[in-house]
Amino acid sequence: MTRVIKARHLFTALVTVLALVPPAASADAGSTPLTGHGHDNDQARWTGTWESAPSGTAPALPGASIRNVVHTSVGGSAARVRVSNRLGTAPLQLDAVTLALQERGRPMSPNAAPGSLRVATFAGRRSVTVPVGQDMVSDPVDLPIPADANLLISVHTPADSGPATYHRSAFQDNFLAREGDRTADEPGTAYTVTLGNWYYVTGVDVLGAPAAGSVVAFGDSLTDGTGSTSSANRRWPDRLAARLRALPAHRRLGVLNAGISGNRLLLGSGGPSALTRLDADALSRAGVRAVIVLEGINDIKGTPEQKDPLAIEDAYRRIVERAHARGIRVVGATITPYGGYSAYTESREAVRLTVNAFIRNAALFDAVVDFDAVVRDPADPHRILPAYDPGDHLHFNDTGMQALADNIDLDTLVL
Repeated sequence: MTRVIKARHLFTALVTVLALVPPAASADAGSTPLTGHGHDNDQARWTGTWESAPSGTAPALPGASIRNVVHTSVGGSAARVRVSNRLGTAPLQLDAVTLALQERGRPMSPNAAPGSLRVATFAGRRSVTVPVGQDMVSDPVDLPIPADANLLISVHTPADSGPATYHRSAFQDNFLAREGDRTADEPGTAYTVTLGNWYYVTGVDVLGAPAAGSVVAFGDSLTDGTGSTSSANRRWPDRLAARLRALPAHRRLGVLNAGISGNRLLLGSGGPSALTRLDADALSRAGVRAVIVLEGINDIKGTPEQKDPLAIEDAYRRIVERAHARGIRVVGATITPYGGYSAYTESREAVRLTVNAFIRNAALFDAVVDFDAVVRDPADPHRILPAYDPGDHLHFNDTGMQALADNIDLDTLVL
């Protein structure tokens, strides 16, 4: 990291700490309102422990309660919850939000661990109205948060607030109670419907984490988790978090998964484009020290396809410039093979190879992780290894996800 980038990072960290000093309300760098007030006399930093990037909207569920199941990467003494109306068209009304630990050993259960359920407030109120296009962050919730644990974040929507901001592909069982405010229920018996999406909830930060900050995994379906076992937290960012937890606290990082299935660098497909959502989903998140960028395959193989490698390379430059302006490191990941996938063509493969040569050799990124080299089949480099292939020749099974995580040099994430 250059001296300029180090200086910017120190300045950014100082601003973040000052912005969180109680009791004044503060705001994220991405103009996202923060309504939490902090803990008196507590100067510990907030660290991102979990994230979901908004990928689109779904019909509202007026009168229903939604219990989102999310998985922490690092723990802390308290938490704050981010709720979003970023893609909505009318003010979002939530009249109840609660946080609890999921009952131990039951990753597909709507039951809260006894005694762990807490009410989340917003500027001291149990209800919150989230303006169109914005996120709101709760006051601190006094609940010790373990690392590597499932939380239940339950929300009740009393009325139809228009299209619901959600994350389409959670690869995690979440739950719906069709009628009434059931957010304060410890038993999950009212939650009779299973959902494959996260509704409204887009982040959890923890206070006083034994960590140096967080790293954002910024990408598409390969990062989102397609191909991995559902409700098992075996996406490559989850496996990276497990590696980081084994490090001393001064090198440990929370991991935030900002993957969106179908996402593209340049065009809005499968959610806002990478360039559009970079600030909200990566650069403004709590405690971010580094971003790992694995984006581009959908630009190459999508419709319309991006035939000019220079356009993709320019997008990478813009990401790096914007991150460096905030003192955040960027690790570039090479684009993995997809030979055998239905959209594969030789001309598209030539674009992928050209872009990968740029990632490896242009000295643009602070570091490079060569995912292409990790997963390609030596006997047929245009394809991924059969041992990593869930069958579609594009995504990765649990073994492949582990291989990606294992080949990230942890020393490149924190200096």
